[in-house]
Amino acid sequence: MPDTTAAATLERVKSYQDALVAVRRDIHAHPELGLETHRTADIVAGLLESWGIEVHRMVGGAGVVGVLRNGNGPRSIGLRADMDALPIHEATGAAYKSTKAGIQHACGHDGHTAMLLGAARYLAETKAFNGTVNFIFQPGEEGAGGALAMLNEGLLEKFPADELYGMHNHPGTPVGTFGISPGTGMAGGAFFDITVTGRGAHGARPSAGIDPVVAACQIVTALQTVVARNVPPGDMGVLSVTKFEGGDAYNVIPERARMGGTVRAMKRDTISLIEAGMKRIATGVAEGLGAKADVDFRFIFAPLVNAPEPTAAIADAAAELVGEARVDRNRPPASASEDFAFMLEKVPGAYINLGNGEKSAPVHNDRYDFNDDAIPFGAAMFARLIERRLVPEPGAV
Repeated sequence: MPDTTAAATLERVKSYQDALVAVRRDIHAHPELGLETHRTADIVAGLLESWGIEVHRMVGGAGVVGVLRNGNGPRSIGLRADMDALPIHEATGAAYKSTKAGIQHACGHDGHTAMLLGAARYLAETKAFNGTVNFIFQPGEEGAGGALAMLNEGLLEKFPADELYGMHNHPGTPVGTFGISPGTGMAGGAFFDITVTGRGAHGARPSAGIDPVVAACQIVTALQTVVARNVPPGDMGVLSVTKFEGGDAYNVIPERARMGGTVRAMKRDTISLIEAGMKRIATGVAEGLGAKADVDFRFIFAPLVNAPEPTAAIADAAAELVGEARVDRNRPPASASEDFAFMLEKVPGAYINLGNGEKSAPVHNDRYDFNDDAIPFGAAMFARLIERRLVPEPGAV
């Protein structure tokens, strides 16, 4: 059996780094949005097949599952990476910057894909495990419903797993460090749109109309009371109106005004409470001013909950790799969301963060770029996790 100490695992994965960086930068230069990650999926599928891993396509070819079996162990583990980019104009100036105007890998999914590919190559070569590993490459994480799309196509029925694991980079923390939140680690989230309908009129004669812009502005202000006066102080809740539009001319009171935004909370019940409060306030304020409000509230992300045993397992694998002092086992929960949470509602698992460098721009920023030095740490951590959770039988070669 090959040397599978943590140090040996990391050194072996580092020997792939140039190839993995090349793949990561190619994906970065050719980003794809939502459920349209077909080129990226083709690259992933081709590499997995070249390493002797069984490949399956999902979500119209935009998703990939690689299946690697070894020995006769009955247990199986799923490792997941996301592949989609964001609608952002890149400003990094990198030689491999996006070739598509207005689309950028600004959250590091190109790096997540490269890290899972590195783990897949390592495990295909060493086969130092007993059981089945499912490498899940998911499209559409950024609000496009990719996790639910794969689940609805029978992901866990076709590729059952006893445990599921995911990983995300974390700007602002050193490369070679990890952090995980026990229990609820990330917020659930929703997107909303509110359309306020009034009656158009000449801007010089507002009394002839019902101004939807004034009503919409009042709604934006009143919405700030939903969390402040409805959510218990011990529960986390965020309601942000992030866009607002109404009218096209200086001298016309428009017929409609629109706003949209996001809600985040650590509990499904809190999200439902906020939704009810939003609808009550939006419709009430609009009606009080003679207008009408329609609220479209869409639950996009479940709260992400890390199960106790998998949380300890992935943290232990990271600590074996980089040392206990470089693993934060009590990272504060994040108010951001992650649709891997829907998979964790079906199967126990855990989601860990790894450092992207202290000088890294934040994610969802036009100057963000994944730190290639992090690739070996993420890939090796996934590999060690499999070797520790799917232990070969004594005497296996």
